[in-house]
Amino acid sequence: MFERLRAANPHPTTELEYASAFELLIAVILSAQATDRGVNIATRKLFPVANTPQALLALGEDGLLPYIRTIGLYKNKGKNIIATCRLLIEQHDGDVPRERDALEALPGVGRKTANVVLNTAFGEPTMAVDTHIFRVANRTGLAPGKTVLAVEKKLLKNVPAEFLQDAHHWLILHGRYVCKARKPNCPACPIADLCSYRRKTRAD
Repeated sequence: MFERLRAANPHPTTELEYASAFELLIAVILSAQATDRGVNIATRKLFPVANTPQALLALGEDGLLPYIRTIGLYKNKGKNIIATCRLLIEQHDGDVPRERDALEALPGVGRKTANVVLNTAFGEPTMAVDTHIFRVANRTGLAPGKTVLAVEKKLLKNVPAEFLQDAHHWLILHGRYVCKARKPNCPACPIADLCSYRRKTRAD
């Protein structure tokens, strides 16, 4: 399965636009219940103005909100981002920590966000399970589970080590563009014959 996904996309990465671990952290916080495209539109205007904890903290919540107003839950996300910047400065010298516990202690950062930062910014073989990965893991039979954590643990166990670094991105992109929620494009799927999904779609 992963040999085929790698052949189709040898160097997968997040569709969020970022130039530092801090920019990635902010983008992922903003991406909860929002599209990567929508986040990128906002951060293209925000990051040239403020792309460090110090600069964002100086901007303040009132200064930040106009940049992220088009993103869902923007008021709560703005409050969390400013609080996160304050903690990064006070506890981590303005740097994004590489430890899961320290990341999850930041406002607005849960396990999934921490996994994205650990994997994408720091190269850790983690698995950030979003709705796309949860769907693909269950449909294909790769890592069936009733909860996000159960799927994450099974993926970490079932994905061969050589693919683990990039598996997160392959599965997200596959779920986003091929194994879609309402109508998966099974005829175009490179792993359809390896998939245990019973209601496969047919070419029109």
